[in-house]
Amino acid sequence: MTAIIRPLKKTDKEKWQVLFAAYQKFYRARIPAHIVDHTWDRIFDETASVSALGAEVDGELVGFTHFLFHESTWNDRPNCYLEDLYVEQSARGTGAAKELILGVEKVAREKNAFRVYWHTQQYNSKARSLYDTITPPSSFIVYRMAL
Repeated sequence: MTAIIRPLKKTDKEKWQVLFAAYQKFYRARIPAHIVDHTWDRIFDETASVSALGAEVDGELVGFTHFLFHESTWNDRPNCYLEDLYVEQSARGTGAAKELILGVEKVAREKNAFRVYWHTQQYNSKARSLYDTITPPSSFIVYRMAL
């Protein structure tokens, strides 16, 4: 099984919703339905900053990543923030997650980005073991203020 990385298509919506719900469950989160719908719409809105790639194995969507570009005070080139990454359990070990990250890197290079960055939960040891093969973790700790 080899993962094919490609932009999401509008026909992927039903499967993407299933994958996105599983992703939320893993992180013990619940994103309201109207926000999920809004995210889907922004993926296809060329004026929005949200982009997405899908991982397909044997013709079936098995994973996705959402990412966005934003300005930086540290460089005159944009940063690329990889916000979400998920591959369903049955497709883990196919290389789909790594290929999704490399797909984001490719898009970021095409857009002349300064860097790609992401974060994950400390307890997500499986993902961290993959991420450590791609790039070392930074020394920064994330602080968030809910509003």
